[in-house]
Amino acid sequence: MLADGKIVAVKKSKMVDTSMLSEFINEVVILSQINHRNVVQILGCCLETQVPLLVYEFIPNGTLSQYIQGQIEKFPLTWEMRLQIATEVAGALSYLHGAASVPIYHRDIKSANILLDRKYRAKIADFGTSRSISVDQTHLTTCVHGTFGYLDPEYFQSSQFTEKSDVYSFGVVLVELLTGQKPISAVTWSKEEEYRSLATYFITSMQEDRLFNIVDARVLKEGSETEIQVVANLARRCLNLNGRNRPTMREVTSELEAVQMSRKPSISAPQHSDGADFVEDESVGQWDVESLSEVSASY
Repeated sequence: MLADGKIVAVKKSKMVDTSMLSEFINEVVILSQINHRNVVQILGCCLETQVPLLVYEFIPNGTLSQYIQGQIEKFPLTWEMRLQIATEVAGALSYLHGAASVPIYHRDIKSANILLDRKYRAKIADFGTSRSISVDQTHLTTCVHGTFGYLDPEYFQSSQFTEKSDVYSFGVVLVELLTGQKPISAVTWSKEEEYRSLATYFITSMQEDRLFNIVDARVLKEGSETEIQVVANLARRCLNLNGRNRPTMREVTSELEAVQMSRKPSISAPQHSDGADFVEDESVGQWDVESLSEVSASY
């Protein structure tokens, strides 16, 4: 809590590590360029202490992965909420890829990096490994970084990260929302335990016409077959092994908005077609390098 009573979240490195310091500085630089209601807002930072500290708006309702995996049982996600969260995340990624001051690749999209605020609106977090690129660039060539289960196979093989690599990771999140299953799970075959990729399992199930056998029970109950099929087909396109054949995040956002519109004929106008959904407060997105002496309790 700050001196004025405002609750904030403080991100603190677990160890003194120069590589971690560079990630923290990178996160400050990236987030200072972003002004979007579905991206977590940075309020300040302190890089002069033994370990670096970043100060964010406090997002109280945990991560999307906690809800998908049933760790927060008192508030299960409805199909409508899942659609809304997917649309918000897609819109934010569309903004990062095409409407921000410079294009930004997140590089670690996963349900654990999607926070939910008081109204259960999505907030993308953790930009430590994100990168901004020049407008004329088509990819980044980097050491492979990300989370198994979400990694774009094309990026894993070539070390070339494109905006379509974020699309692949989002596709895995979309499948998580549809099925309620983990991106990597342990399964037992002939008394031997193996690890199964949710993306591969999902694609195989679709090819074998077994989609509705793996969809979460709540989704089956609350969503129509048409809606589920449309979202599943969209997820399958996002998970295409050839990045060129994946849709852009702008296209993904438009298709998810269309599903929402079909559910609610009287719904208000959707977000801008480029996925941008700007915060109205002009102060949002600005940050100051400041001492955290006023922080009396950290989160």
